[in-house]
Amino acid sequence: MRLLFVADGRSPISRNWIRHFIGGESEVHLISTFKCQPLSGLETLHMVPVAFSGVGRGRGNRERNTGQKNSRNSALTSSATIGMRTFIRHWLGPATVNRSARQVGNLISEIEPNLVHAMRIPFEGALAAGSNPAAPLLVSIWGNDLTFHAPASPMMSSLTKRTLEQADALHTDNRRDVGLAQEWGFDDDRPHMVMPTNGGVRRDIFCPGEPGQSEHPALSQLLESLAQDVPVVVNPRGFRAYVRNDTFFKSIPVLLKRVPSAVFLCPGMAGQRQATEWIERLNIGDSVHLLPKLAPSDLAVVFRRAQVSVSPSEHDGTPNTLLEAMACGAYPVAGDLVSIREWVKDGKNGTLVDPARTDQLADAIAYALENAELREQAAADNIKLVEKRADYELGMQKAQAFYEAVI
Repeated sequence: MRLLFVADGRSPISRNWIRHFIGGESEVHLISTFKCQPLSGLETLHMVPVAFSGVGRGRGNRERNTGQKNSRNSALTSSATIGMRTFIRHWLGPATVNRSARQVGNLISEIEPNLVHAMRIPFEGALAAGSNPAAPLLVSIWGNDLTFHAPASPMMSSLTKRTLEQADALHTDNRRDVGLAQEWGFDDDRPHMVMPTNGGVRRDIFCPGEPGQSEHPALSQLLESLAQDVPVVVNPRGFRAYVRNDTFFKSIPVLLKRVPSAVFLCPGMAGQRQATEWIERLNIGDSVHLLPKLAPSDLAVVFRRAQVSVSPSEHDGTPNTLLEAMACGAYPVAGDLVSIREWVKDGKNGTLVDPARTDQLADAIAYALENAELREQAAADNIKLVEKRADYELGMQKAQAFYEAVI
């Protein structure tokens, strides 16, 4: 197959898919909306900015995790700035699509792929659909494309509708989004596939057992300093416009009254000004550790050390970190969303809460920490669930067959 991905080339999710097909017998091309590091074996790499993705230095390859603070990037990624950037992309970003789509169309004509796979609707799917490719167009919907981005502005709604009307095939990470996509214009007679956004969980990395050694020196030192009986809670979601980290941080003082020894690890939040302000205002600095973005192997170490993993999201499909934490045996506490209910049965293999309710989140975490039997049974159930429904190797075999069927 000659495959063309239209994606954010920095994204670990996108790179995961691309690596798999490079490793097979396919000829793989990438049009990235952000500047990124090339992947070994990639036939061609082109950058086509859209919705201001070419403004500034960008973040380069997000797989690099130096742990070094960068004051400029910290300022740019504060929660207030994230909200403003999201607003600008929703209201002004759509106006940039048509011009960039023409450039994408020219590249597609040169590459002549058998299949174009656009990974998420804003704005990669919109670019690919706007280019009117001769090859079949497969669009992946990422968790909040239809619940958060699509209704955010009239132009975002229009772009979403156009993209789904033109898509020849669809990939979603939950069943809910198949129905929503049809409401937004996707023809229900066209092929669709439901599987995790990342293709599945790499169970050789995300697996139960002892935490193991981290490759990150600061993380290793931190974990070694924690006594074995110290309860650990991890929030792996970082800062996103649809994740209620305000609820998470405000729940910590409430929780500490019940479980004073609890420690909170927050990957992807090092250098975040808003997080630092919350910690200082709530006087929880002794209990909270802001970590840099972690490589998968390091994140797995954290999940295995944690008793509870938290995802206080208002909009989501199936977060990869939710499945990865479950695969490692951490008890999930997540926002009560239709898509999450496809994986978590409230009170059985996890707890679902209103992500805006501080008291609910604190109670759910505390209850899980206080009930080892509940956590142990949930861990056993969740490990089997991931093995059955979210194994990476099985998922990518399914994706390969789906590609061939669409072509």
